[in-house]
Formats: sequence, structure tokens, C-alpha cells
Amino acid sequence: MSRLAPAPDALIGKRFDVAVSKMLGISRAKSAELIETNQVRGLNREMAKSSTLMEGDIVEFDIVEERKEPEPLAEDMAVVYEDDDVIVVDKPVGVAAHASVGWTGPTVLGSLLQRGVHITSLGAAGRQGIVSRLDVGTSGLMLVCKSDLAYKEMRRQFAEHEVVKTYHALVQGNLKEDKATIEAPIGRAKVSDFRFTVTPTGKEAITHWDVLERFGEATLVKVNLETGRTHQIRVHFSSIGHPLVGDPMYGANPVMAKELGLERQWLHAMQLEFRHPRTHVWTTVKSRYPADLQHALDSLEAKHATPPVNSLG
Repeated sequence: MSRLAPAPDALIGKRFDVAVSKMLGISRAKSAELIETNQVRGLNREMAKSSTLMEGDIVEFDIVEERKEPEPLAEDMAVVYEDDDVIVVDKPVGVAAHASVGWTGPTVLGSLLQRGVHITSLGAAGRQGIVSRLDVGTSGLMLVCKSDLAYKEMRRQFAEHEVVKTYHALVQGNLKEDKATIEAPIGRAKVSDFRFTVTPTGKEAITHWDVLERFGEATLVKVNLETGRTHQIRVHFSSIGHPLVGDPMYGANPVMAKELGLERQWLHAMQLEFRHPRTHVWTTVKSRYPADLQHALDSLEAKHATPPVNSLG
């Protein structure tokens, strides 16, 4: 079953494949595939993936549904905070924020709807209520809006960087400073549609970090984001020679990850601070490390513990 959508004002002048990727929340490579197989096309004129989206264009989506079975439920996704306006979940690793073409695993939005949670209808189709996302491979706190009022206000707060997002990350090596800021623009890497990199042509990205604990071969840090670019923490620490432990996509040592029992990057969204959209009360929500990340830390601490001094009495 096909559906039509007018060209969004914000995407006028963009390449067709770039615009489609933004509209659907999918990779540029996947959007190009959909265009080439005629599952996404221009209604009023013929458009190739390199065509420029113009004012007045109508985009027709006739995407073949890939999912044959109902979306699996993220049963271990805990609710940390909930009221009539917002719900904050502790997203496990392996759960996507929302459905996308090709993804067959559980999603935050799908699992909340299956549990009977009312979510606002505001937002892009399939992404309603979502104002900020976490990667599939990153665990931690994620806020979803239940009311229309909350969606409008929280979208504004996230866009204007008023929400304080605190992450903990374990990075390779011994950071020289105790605290610092990484300010480097991030854009899509030319070598891969799924990777990002520091590039002069990228979007502004600012990451603040403080050391929490040192292990010599790795450093545990607290991270606050001033901007919210895709893979920002992973890209920024890789750019200074300290990729996240367990993140081979951005240069981490797979041997260390194996020794610590890690199958994903050591990164967790630990705390969210925001002004409640209705009451305007400053609200703080906290999380704890999941089992795999805690195990990796315990392994490092045991490895670097100071042995007791032998006493002959």
C-alpha cells in the first residue's frame, strides 16, 4: 500500500536519496536502494537518487514490508520514570529507538505501544513521541513523550540543548588530562554510509568529559554532550586516539573487549536532567550500569588491584 508525502521545506534543495533517508530515518545507502528499486519515487516527475528535491515535489512511498512477524517485545526494558506527559525507559543494548527498514529486532516505541502506553501522535510516522534517540548498541535512559504538550516542549528543550544528558564511557588508554572538551565537527564518513568522522564540512559537535577512574590501559569518564550528533561520543574519543572499549568500528582493540567479555561499546546513558514540560520542575532521572558493562569494570578493577603485602609476622 503506497502513501504520499509533500517535500518537507527543510529538505528542499537536498539530493533525493539524502532527503529520503531523513524522511524515513534510514541510511543513505538504504534510501538509494529503495529509489533504485522504485519503492520510493517522485509522483509528479521522474527522479533519480541524485536528483534535487524541489518545492512542490510529491514523494510516493510504496515500500515492500520486510517484517513478516510482529515486532518482538523488549521485555527487560525498565521504566524509570513515568507520568501523564513523559516516560523515561532504561533501554537495553540491542533495542532500537524506533522501527526502520531492515531492522527486525525490538524497539523502544514498539514495546511501549505493545505494553499499552499511550504515546502522542506528534512526530514522523513510526517515530511519534521520540525527541532524542540512542543507538542500538548503546544502553541507558531515553525519554519518550506521551502528550502533545510534552512533545512540543521537550523537542524544543532538546533542540536548544537545555536537557543535560550524562553518559559514562570506558575509553582505551590513559587520558592525559582529568577533564577536557572536544570540539570538532562531525559528518558522514566517505568510506561507509554507517560511519561518521571528524570533518571540516561536518556539523558542530561539542563533548565535555571528566575522568572518573583510571585503569592504565583504559579510563572511565563522565561525558556531557552540548550537541547530539550521531555517534558523537564514539567519533570524538576515537579522533583523539582513545576509542571506546568494545567499539571496533571506530578503532578499538578487539582483544581487550574479548578479555573483558564485551560484545559492544562500553557506553551508557546514565542520567537525564530536564525541566518538566508541564510543571517546569527541574527533574533528574538516573540509571545503573547493566550487567555486561559492570562485569567489564569489575574485571579491570580485579586486574589492576594492588596485591596485599606479605607479612612474616
